[in-house]
Amino acid sequence: MSTVVRDARAERAVHDDGRVSGVRAARRELPERSRDGVLLTGATGFVGMELLARYLQLTDRTVYALIRAESDERALKRLVETLEVALGSARPYLGRVRALAGDITHEGLGLDPEVALEVAGEISEIVHGAASVSFDLALEPSRAINVEGTRRMLQFAELCRMQGGLRRFTYISTAYVAGTHRGRFGEHELDVGQRFRNPYEQTKFEAEQLVATFAERLAVTVVRPSIIVGDSATGWTASFNVLYWPLRALAKGSYPVLPARGRAHVDVVSVDYVADAILALAGAPEAEGRTFHLTASDDAVTIRQLLIMSVEQLGCRRPPLISPLLFRWLLRPLLGRLQPRRKRFLRATESYLPYFAVSTTYDNAAARAALAPAIEPAPLGDYFAPLIAFAQRANWGARKISRAEAVRDRPALARR
Repeated sequence: MSTVVRDARAERAVHDDGRVSGVRAARRELPERSRDGVLLTGATGFVGMELLARYLQLTDRTVYALIRAESDERALKRLVETLEVALGSARPYLGRVRALAGDITHEGLGLDPEVALEVAGEISEIVHGAASVSFDLALEPSRAINVEGTRRMLQFAELCRMQGGLRRFTYISTAYVAGTHRGRFGEHELDVGQRFRNPYEQTKFEAEQLVATFAERLAVTVVRPSIIVGDSATGWTASFNVLYWPLRALAKGSYPVLPARGRAHVDVVSVDYVADAILALAGAPEAEGRTFHLTASDDAVTIRQLLIMSVEQLGCRRPPLISPLLFRWLLRPLLGRLQPRRKRFLRATESYLPYFAVSTTYDNAAARAALAPAIEPAPLGDYFAPLIAFAQRANWGARKISRAEAVRDRPALARR
């Protein structure tokens, strides 16, 4: 039995001046056992870019990237730009990538039905990472992306299964589906009666519930990272949020007091650990039907430890800690007396402050057993210095520095 497979090398061309054009696809018959394409959603995002780079550099598989765009040509342009940021050049990899213009919020992913059927016959693995990570987006718009978008990806996974088989559907969730649960939260647990700090947590929880309903028909793996920061070697990040906003505020001296619990743990993992772990688990037979916490767990730093490291690296004043509840009800009204610019900055950090008073620890025994010793989360203290050095070099995201540039400059940075 054979299946029609698109010759990826005939699929697109990139001109010397950077323009992108589609090329009429040549088709050839290949044995069905050669079907080994992987479909990534969120490939132009922070974690997705790291996964894209790994699939292209560490495997010989064809990668399909579902990219929100009006046309395949525009989608390919975005993909080329992503490859240039991640790897320095797109050209060496264009024979093994295909950009699909689509949208997880549209029926059928916004794909032409014939294209969807063709691609479904070429995919053996899906890694679904596209999501809204905004803490401030309202609940229903967040559901449209995180829950209904996941539903459409699961429906496409079923189409892949019917077209000849799907080896794995890997869903990138978050450890914060635990919400406000106190104490240990296990990898096997989901609904423990928790409440949620924001629509992001709630809709990722709901999406996981949805994924579970498909688990009898699909080979599913769920991964739950905690707070993801930059690369542990270079410090590079494309996402200056969550931990970076309060650190930037500390560097600016913007906190007269810090609303946080000194003994609360801040669970942080580097993006290279997360991407390495997802790549390994997505292809591991023993990971089927299981959930893994990609977290620091018992190695997570406390707020007090984080403050000590921050003061040392940033050279800033250490603000006193106060109860978040006290800050909210007594001191928050005093923000009105601050200068408008400083007030806007502090308000922008407010959505991240609840993560400085978390009472949850995330058991990662299954992840450690499956990944160690080759892939393990490094303690934050081991790579905090390069994180801060890169953040300062990039002016906390104001200056764009590519992943490829950060990798290239790593030896020079190591000598400083």
